[in-house]
Amino acid sequence: MADKILFVDDEPSVLEGYKRLLHHEFEVDTAFGAEQALAEIRNHGPYSVVISDMRMPGMNGAQFLAQVRKSAPDTVRMLLTGFADLNTAIDAVNEGNIFRFLTKPCEKDLLVKVITTGVEQYHLITTERELLEKTLMGSIKVLADVLSAASPETFGRSVRIARCVRHLARKFSLPSVWRFEAAATLSQVGCVMLDIELVQRAFAGARLSLEEQSRFNAHPQIAMELLAGIPRLEPIAWMIGQQLTKDIPNEVPGSAAFLEKDIVLGAKILKLAVAFDNLRIKPTTIEDAIAQLHWRRNEFTPELVDALIDFKPQATRMVLRKVSAQKLAIGMILDQEIRNRNGTVLLTKGNEITPAVLIKLDNFSRAGQIDKEVMALVPL
Repeated sequence: MADKILFVDDEPSVLEGYKRLLHHEFEVDTAFGAEQALAEIRNHGPYSVVISDMRMPGMNGAQFLAQVRKSAPDTVRMLLTGFADLNTAIDAVNEGNIFRFLTKPCEKDLLVKVITTGVEQYHLITTERELLEKTLMGSIKVLADVLSAASPETFGRSVRIARCVRHLARKFSLPSVWRFEAAATLSQVGCVMLDIELVQRAFAGARLSLEEQSRFNAHPQIAMELLAGIPRLEPIAWMIGQQLTKDIPNEVPGSAAFLEKDIVLGAKILKLAVAFDNLRIKPTTIEDAIAQLHWRRNEFTPELVDALIDFKPQATRMVLRKVSAQKLAIGMILDQEIRNRNGTVLLTKGNEITPAVLIKLDNFSRAGQIDKEVMALVPL
């Protein structure tokens, strides 16, 4: 795909001149003023480079590029203006975090050189981000697989919460949805530090003593401390730490690489998804769960709760079958608990088979420690 360049100005003749000047070198789009440019970015982006005039009615170039920074942070931003004073340069750098500041008239050779450099910068940013996301997601997947083997009940709950968070993050058009899914997937990892019986009772909605409830309520902070030491996972760890807090703070430490308002909203979404899953365990219909959440207005905003109305839990068609323990496959769901020969529960009914769980069962099966056949729901 060719790199797209967007020129923004309030003079149509100037915009047409840019197109004629650069159409051989780049794929050039133009926008008449800031509002039209923002619409172009929403509807026809992403753009590798956006170059804006400074003096425009309504919203000047510095203000416009500040908006671009929020809506399309990877796009390289440049300012082209007919006057160059210190205040203009300061505004452009502080508000729009621009890559280059150019003055009119700008020779074609210089313009081509600067845009080419901007395109290279854009490729560097996007490639680095993609590599980082893949590396982090690989690490998160390993942690999730270990969680699924160590505590299948905890992993199953994390999967349900992640589906709900994914739905809400997309409804509110949050950037980098993977971050919020990662927070949900690892949201229960602190439970591995608690005794299994306590976790099972808490997940089943059983009444806990004050001391037990206090120990269980500490699991988000445990998870946050475990994950906070991993570079670039700090915002995810912070979101996880807020899932049971009454009032989520609006200030996030160390959020420079990720917009603070998005982290706060992500924490609120995760908290809502956890509360929603707590109600659905009972069992309760989605409609009744939403009604109960609406009563908790001091904790959840109506807009967030209403976004759950069209949420549909996973509904893959399944058939109940007796399956050889050595033929269990990823995606199947156990319809019975599995115990070893000593009577210790290895997996409870309702747990989904994951790669790590599969390895665990295969090892016990080869050692003759579990029954040769189990009842499982098999996807059609």
